[in-house]
Amino acid sequence: MTTTANILIIEDDALLNHMLLDNINKMGYKTEGVTTLKQAREYLSKHEPSLVILDGRLPDGDGMDLLRELNDICCSTILLTAYGSVKNAVEAMKAGAAEYLVKPIDLDELEMMVKRVLENAALRQDYPFYKNELKRNAQGKKLMIGHSPALQEVQKLIDAVAPTDMSVLIEGESGTGKELIANELHQRSERSNRNFVTLDCCTLQEKLFESELFGHERGAFTGADRQKKGLIEGAEGGTLFLDEIGEIEAPIQAKLLRVLETGQFRRLGGTKDLMADVRIIAATNRDLEQMSQTGTFRLDLYYRLSAFVVKSPPLRSRREDIPHLVEHFIKNHNFSRRINKTVTPAAMKALIAYDWPGNIRGLKNMIERAIILSGRRKAIRPEDLSFRSQSNSPQKGVQLSYEDEPSLEDIEKDYMQILLEKYSGHRAKIAGILGISERNTYRLLKKYAL
Repeated sequence: MTTTANILIIEDDALLNHMLLDNINKMGYKTEGVTTLKQAREYLSKHEPSLVILDGRLPDGDGMDLLRELNDICCSTILLTAYGSVKNAVEAMKAGAAEYLVKPIDLDELEMMVKRVLENAALRQDYPFYKNELKRNAQGKKLMIGHSPALQEVQKLIDAVAPTDMSVLIEGESGTGKELIANELHQRSERSNRNFVTLDCCTLQEKLFESELFGHERGAFTGADRQKKGLIEGAEGGTLFLDEIGEIEAPIQAKLLRVLETGQFRRLGGTKDLMADVRIIAATNRDLEQMSQTGTFRLDLYYRLSAFVVKSPPLRSRREDIPHLVEHFIKNHNFSRRINKTVTPAAMKALIAYDWPGNIRGLKNMIERAIILSGRRKAIRPEDLSFRSQSNSPQKGVQLSYEDEPSLEDIEKDYMQILLEKYSGHRAKIAGILGISERNTYRLLKKYAL
């Protein structure tokens, strides 16, 4: 999906200004023309163009002064001048100009230059996306693995909603692959050639989260020494995935609702309304409907997000996919590439029978550990698997035993694993037992990949 660039032309020659407007309009871009620095600054106080075509000398000042301001707001600029020289060109490039064009203007050359500057700006913005795509393809990474009825139902829903621009809410337990579903939705959409940007809603405090999502203006808070574009702008034309959206604070919920309803947002400390050409996909392992009824999550935001829901099934409801997942984890594990690892029938039977409170993430962790424990043996045996009791009966005085002296992190991770299995991944119960918030509990689970 492509977006229409907005181009501002600042040229005091009325005839040339009109000619440039007419020519660039025919290229399919939105254009606006002004003739003075004052008019330009008034326009820039309310709008943020994709590209500025700037005359170097204007009636009320030097275009080079404005060029430096445009560089601060990360706007691409083509400088026009009747005083062409190597010195001027070097000064313009140092000040941040993307290109430099000497009058009289060759319209064919200008057309090619406009396209090149906008394409380069888009490539810089999309660099993280293409980098991740190359990495994913190099690793031969598949998205959703398996053929179970539960997974086929998910695929049907993805087939139906992916081609649309509708927001999607993905519900499911931790470790079931909600991000993979979001990625699949993006890959099958018309936005697949643009960025897929992920934001973990649990990891940042409110102000930092707002800055990360919406961006901020210079001086918005202590340490904001320059403008910063947020992830909404980073996902321009693509998809923004908000993982664990149930964790966001009420003020951010209100601003996110505005994005969904109007397609507009403001950077932190900003006064300009910016357009958000982005599809939002959210995921949660919490009951947002229940949270909206108790007032901890906005009901109107829940209704907006839940217009189309995809439920990510737990691994225990798609046991027939476990052999395929095991094969995938072995094939893509660095330590197993020298040895073509297999799994004995007895070990596979045990893997399929287990209820997997940690879901796919838990299976991946166990297989990686089993690969190490199996050493140079070709086959992974039952004794290489580290299952814990699946009993939900009270466990008094849980004992953790180690061959060597464990670190505090070793004990913490193993205790978290025991609680996960005992309470079937119920984060609120685990948080109550540990005496910490659900947000901090989630951070611990993320820290240890549980």
